[in-house]
Amino acid sequence: MTKHRIYTTSFASVYPLYVAKAERKGRTKAEVDAIILWLTGFSQEAFDAQLAAKTDFETFFAQAPGLNPARTGIKGMICGVRVEEIAEPLMREIRYLDKLVDELAKGKAMDKILRRAEA
Repeated sequence: MTKHRIYTTSFASVYPLYVAKAERKGRTKAEVDAIILWLTGFSQEAFDAQLAAKTDFETFFAQAPGLNPARTGIKGMICGVRVEEIAEPLMREIRYLDKLVDELAKGKAMDKILRRAEA
């Protein structure tokens, strides 16, 4: 079975698209970074190093120091698929990130995006 193309895509090549999507809706790069750090457990320095290294998605998530356990509370549709029903673990992690960026672009409050109200 061949890997999905996104797995071998450089995270650094997609990151500007996440930022652009947020900025088009009046949000900031700092908010996108906060979402990514919350989800993955990377420090800002380690995250910047991942971008500089042009790490692919598969490696990016494999090297994440601590995937946030609250991420399993992320529910809803992304690309026509319910996030919570995605069976393949890496694709689910990627879609969690997509969903969080979507929520940011739709104007949702950061506390709600980062599942702080549910903690």
